[in-house]
Amino acid sequence: MEERDMTDSGNFAEEGDEEIMLVEDEETKQEATEVVQERAKTADAEALQELNNKYLRLYAEFDNYKKRVNRDKEELSRYSNESLLYALLPVLDNLELALKHASCDPNTGVVQGVEITLKELQRTLEKFGLKRIEADGKEFDPAVHHAMMQVEREDMEEKMVAEELRAGYLYHEKVLRPSLVSVSVRPNKTEEDVQSE
Repeated sequence: MEERDMTDSGNFAEEGDEEIMLVEDEETKQEATEVVQERAKTADAEALQELNNKYLRLYAEFDNYKKRVNRDKEELSRYSNESLLYALLPVLDNLELALKHASCDPNTGVVQGVEITLKELQRTLEKFGLKRIEADGKEFDPAVHHAMMQVEREDMEEKMVAEELRAGYLYHEKVLRPSLVSVSVRPNKTEEDVQSE
């Protein structure tokens, strides 16, 4: 009787079968190695892609951060004098009032000195972005005008600035102080006016 080895499945294997099993084992190992290598390449590619995506997001976040910091810095430097300019507005108001109420001859040295001082101060403040809001005769704009009273005027359309009571100013495009104004309204018609028409 021939001696045969028993295989894993419980069948008897012959000598030729052993070579087939070795060849199959070798091919299986090679295929398994290739699969493992392919999976490793895929995993490496996915990991690389994920790292690249993280890098791109971080780069974009940092770029946005730099832009935000630069924008904040520009705005800070642009509006850094705001409180100083606001504190100087009463000085402008007082110089204008002094000229308006000057009871003496406008050709005197004091009045001329105040005029020169006022003009020089206005020019200097304009260099730093301060601009007077035009009000007299303009249409009332609640964004830049603050209505203090209504005045009946026949010579003006409704909702026009009849008189500027205190000057308003813009600091760059921002309202630093609104103009205090009186706003025109049509006169109320009395019964006599209605009957005469």
